[in-house]
Amino acid sequence: MKMKWLLVVIAIVAVIVGYSVITVSNGPIAPLGRVAFVKLANPDFYPGHPHSQFLAEYAEVKGSKTALVCHFGGSSNYRSYQDGDVFIIELAFIDTNGTGAAGDTNYWDSFKIALFGVPDGRYKYKSDGIVFDTYDEAMDHVYTLAREHGQEGQIPMVWHGDARKGNPVFIQGCGFPLYFQILRKTYGIIPAYVYTLGGMLFPYVNNPYRAYELLNATELQRMYTAGELDYT
Repeated sequence: MKMKWLLVVIAIVAVIVGYSVITVSNGPIAPLGRVAFVKLANPDFYPGHPHSQFLAEYAEVKGSKTALVCHFGGSSNYRSYQDGDVFIIELAFIDTNGTGAAGDTNYWDSFKIALFGVPDGRYKYKSDGIVFDTYDEAMDHVYTLAREHGQEGQIPMVWHGDARKGNPVFIQGCGFPLYFQILRKTYGIIPAYVYTLGGMLFPYVNNPYRAYELLNATELQRMYTAGELDYT
């Protein structure tokens, strides 16, 4: 009996994953997952920054001319830029009910958003110094930039992922809610869950700085807070 139910569960999981893969493979966004655990330098995501170079090289190997990075809106203008042969598009969400990127994480609020989605009108968005009032306006900007820079096929998408404090293994960091929202809006709730959960594993396999970031997370977080990672 236990084996029977195990097979049923495996079959259901296989159907869910298969459905998600097929759905996402036919869409405009290729979700990769989380890029970083903590900051290595500030500001990050500028030409030549280790995380930027990593993403640009990964996108280039995949044959993409652009890549999209999801952020939690802070003081940055989130300027898009060229890094080597790949154009990095930056998009941040601004939570009108929140405290900004430097505030504490509200886990209960995040859980409700994961279950029920973002309430209409709660988020604004920022890219290239422009604040967009709606999701559709923000994504039109993203797709326009991608076309202008020769994008063909899916745009690889990541969330920044740096945890400014706390354990970066558990805290998913900057851009996580926006990544989930884009997936949910683009592909529906089931693929959003599947690819967000899968995306949590991405840096453990692909980020070349993973060991350094995790082993030195507490010190790097302290240095960031003290301004010792500032590039300029």
